[in-house]
Amino acid sequence: QVQLVESGGGLVQPGGSLRLSCAASGSIFSLYVMGWYRQVPGKQRELVAAIPSIGSTNYADSVKGRFTISRDNAKNTVYLQMNSLAPEDTAVYYCNAKGFGRTYWGQGTQVTVSS
Repeated sequence: QVQLVESGGGLVQPGGSLRLSCAASGSIFSLYVMGWYRQVPGKQRELVAAIPSIGSTNYADSVKGRFTISRDNAKNTVYLQMNSLAPEDTAVYYCNAKGFGRTYWGQGTQVTVSS
């Protein structure tokens, strides 16, 4: 069982930055593929970025060059650095862990980009 707790969301002006964090329980965090998804009302949840234990990161086209996903396996934490935020980035952001045939989700954190 893996528990995920997100933090770092909030209100930011267009062009601003936020860093989301996701702390995971469990001793085998390093073996999971970690990801960030986002969802707005009435739309499907979409992948923002993912980072495997080994290998390349993956980003949605809409965030390439603006967002950076990283992980600190010693701290069981994955981060999403979001720069040059735009109103269309407004959503609930969810942390995700995949591994050993299972998928886990955090509770979500709201990100609102507005002036």
